Amino acid sequence: MDITLPTIHWLSVLPTLLLAGTAMLALFWDIWIKDEERSLLGWLSFTGIVLTALCSCLLWGRNEAVFSGMFILDTYALFFNLIFCMTAGLTVLMSLTYLETAEIRHGEYYALILFATLGMVIMAAATDLILIFLGLEIMSIAVYVLAGIWRQHLTSHEAALKYFLLGAFASGFLLYGIALVYGATGSVQLGAIAEHVSTNGSSPLLLIGIALLIVGFGFKVAAVPFHIWAPDVYQGSPTTVTAFMAVGVKAAAFAAFARVFLHTLGPVHADWQGILWVIAALTMTVGNITALVQHNIKRMLAYSSIAHAGYLLVAMVAGKDFGGAALMYYLVAYGLMNMGAFGVMIAVGRKGEPNEGFDDYAGLGFRHPALGMAMTVFMLSLAGVPPLVGFTGKFYIFSAAVQAGCVWLAVIGVLNSVVSAYYYIRVVVNMYMREGDTIIELPSLRPALVVVILVTAIGTVLMGIFPSASMSLARESFLSLG
Repeated sequence: MDITLPTIHWLSVLPTLLLAGTAMLALFWDIWIKDEERSLLGWLSFTGIVLTALCSCLLWGRNEAVFSGMFILDTYALFFNLIFCMTAGLTVLMSLTYLETAEIRHGEYYALILFATLGMVIMAAATDLILIFLGLEIMSIAVYVLAGIWRQHLTSHEAALKYFLLGAFASGFLLYGIALVYGATGSVQLGAIAEHVSTNGSSPLLLIGIALLIVGFGFKVAAVPFHIWAPDVYQGSPTTVTAFMAVGVKAAAFAAFARVFLHTLGPVHADWQGILWVIAALTMTVGNITALVQHNIKRMLAYSSIAHAGYLLVAMVAGKDFGGAALMYYLVAYGLMNMGAFGVMIAVGRKGEPNEGFDDYAGLGFRHPALGMAMTVFMLSLAGVPPLVGFTGKFYIFSAAVQAGCVWLAVIGVLNSVVSAYYYIRVVVNMYMREGDTIIELPSLRPALVVVILVTAIGTVLMGIFPSASMSLARESFLSLG
């Protein structure tokens, strides 16, 4: 009997193969490498991430489905590949010296970062609900372990356990939602679901499935009321892992969220728009108000991350091409601002002294002007002060909401942005208007960390001043979904 093997378009899966191969190589190399050479594992991981990003750039413009249409290489997926590679690459650079300071073993750490990034890439390119779930679990399991990799700290154990238990429940909701959507449409492939919805509209079974999908995705993006895990997990995890989760995991969840809802379920947009409207308003408000009373900057940034998930959900509510493009633009902006802020946090910390309180930043602007200026840029951008990228991103999102007729949601977003300015500017006030004596290791001793802070600061300024090229790229990428 003749067996015909399916044709595999290797170029379409090359980014995933590069990440998986680098992760496996890091695991095996860790077995025999000497302790004093373990930093080489970081550079190996960074090289694999850079190659993946270059591969994604070279494949730009392709639109090819493989594995019976379950996985697609389109501009939308490639755009998110670049976001994931940026996040993972900056995380690895920040980790080169941080792992020594935090006394975290290198080998499995870098492999887990790469495997988590692999799951993100699969989520962004999947056109099948089962494959989206598979990518989500690959990413989630790796991040669960990363959250608890700080073995000598009980807070890290607590973070991992909370994230795992609540994440398992959220995955269950997502899987039940997939089952109900399959029952309502007869398929788990996004193309077939979109065709069925366009022809037959919604049904009670489909609406219940959509509600469960919102619960699953809402947990991953830390939207209210599914956000309870975020502050404790972000605070208890190693700072580099917190940065990776706050940016990478959120971007991956929104990549799948937008593909499923804005494209596949776009014909029934009116049926789920109201739910997301309420969730977006609650997420912005709860995140910002709770951040006002925090005394730990890491925990404040956790609630800030929740609030920014609300802004991103506003773009989801707005929908259409402008809303989708605004969502993708803001994810890049959010990544630059957040990675830079966490980079400064790592620079301020020392071995055994994380220096995460507001008081620890007192006088930083005078004792270390470069760090103070960089943190000022990130805080003002997160607050939405022009001409930085945070302002431009919020402008695009709120404009999309107004165009879609969601004027009151845009008003709530603007008011929340004003409220957020208090706790962001509070950091700046501490740096320049109070005296402090916190000892900080010279940044020049950690050149890779300096590169991260410098690159993100420059990106935060330039993308805000010259937004048109980035926005055009985001619009082009979102339109490739059609």
